[in-house]
Amino acid sequence: MANRRITLRLHPFARPSVGVEGVHAGIARKQNQLIFRYRLDGNLALLRLPKLAAPVHADGLWQHTCFEAFVGVRGSAAYYEFNFSPSRQWAVYEFRSYRDGVPLRASDWAPELSVRYAGNCLELEAVVPLEPLAWITAGARLHVGLTAVIEGGDGELSYWALKHPADKPDFHHPESFLLQLALGNESA
Repeated sequence: MANRRITLRLHPFARPSVGVEGVHAGIARKQNQLIFRYRLDGNLALLRLPKLAAPVHADGLWQHTCFEAFVGVRGSAAYYEFNFSPSRQWAVYEFRSYRDGVPLRASDWAPELSVRYAGNCLELEAVVPLEPLAWITAGARLHVGLTAVIEGGDGELSYWALKHPADKPDFHHPESFLLQLALGNESA
């Protein structure tokens, strides 16, 4: 299993949340799963981080500290959005095209989430099964955007992504799905 770890960039028109030193993300594929890894470095005491809770579906996670992944298939406008909260709450949305989506709540969509705090570091890993994702089939070439919303102690949100192609934060923008992952092999 190969893993890519990438540093996310702050949206150019936003100020960073006080206390954030860096946000990193990675993706790997292992058999019939996608594994997303996120790392938030900084003075975590200065940030609003949700407390650990039961790993259940919840909407609106992006309104607070949340890690996200956008996964599309080459040649298609359809994509999935995954939201992973440090609380261990999660959400999955299915989009037929740009911002034309619906939430998916079935229990078989539930990712396995693990959250770990170590000093000035928060790490989150989300393991997502591929089988329930109808648009992702064997041999597909995926386009992936990895993002984060970080809430400062003052409630201000900062937006982090691989690329910010618009003049305001828009994680759904197809030009921000920069990573490519082929499902025909174990490489990422």
